Amino acid sequence: MRTLYHLWLSPYSRKVRVVLEEKGLEFEMKVEKVWERRPQFLAMNPAGTVPVLVEDDGTTIAESGVICEYLEEVYKERPLLGDEPAAPSPQARAEVRRLLAWFDQKFAREVSDNLLREKMMKRFLGLGEPNSAAIRAGYANIHYHLDYIGWLTERRKFLAGDKYSLADIAAASHLSALDYLGDVPWDEHAAAKDWYSRIKSRPAFRPLLADHIPGAPPPKHYADLDF
Repeated sequence: MRTLYHLWLSPYSRKVRVVLEEKGLEFEMKVEKVWERRPQFLAMNPAGTVPVLVEDDGTTIAESGVICEYLEEVYKERPLLGDEPAAPSPQARAEVRRLLAWFDQKFAREVSDNLLREKMMKRFLGLGEPNSAAIRAGYANIHYHLDYIGWLTERRKFLAGDKYSLADIAAASHLSALDYLGDVPWDEHAAAKDWYSRIKSRPAFRPLLADHIPGAPPPKHYADLDF
């Protein structure tokens, strides 16, 4: 069976999980403890990062952006790149890709890395105590990004336009990982909260809400579709 090597709170792994679910593709998941530097995994992805997708025929694709582009090219029935299902325009695709870069690069650097890495990954990687300055920066920066989500969704139905897309999946994947830690100030950002409520209610997103990491349960609202 198609296999996805992942980590529970990796936003990039979560993004690929949702895309696979949206496209109706069956897959099994294997947790990859990347800090162990397992030789068999490094042979699949020398960068040593998740996610990695292995198809039934052995085809191996690494890096979430590459995996999502591959899935879009090979499994065209439920397109997620653009606002026109039959033939998305270049402009629509460009806007989706712009927002993918926003969340997978800018949001990741300014928020996810400062909170997920410091509060969770350092413990697993044995990298010492969390950096309190980085955590404070993450908490400060998330407000700017939630304001931007609110600004977009007050003008569009979804982040990149009138159709649900990879942009929504990427943003929600980062926020869902942070929400597992209880680190998203939803009550201060009503428009972003309304958008996220719509995304987390999608059947393809709900498996993420069933995640439970031993010894680190999520807050009560995490799996509540109505917050």
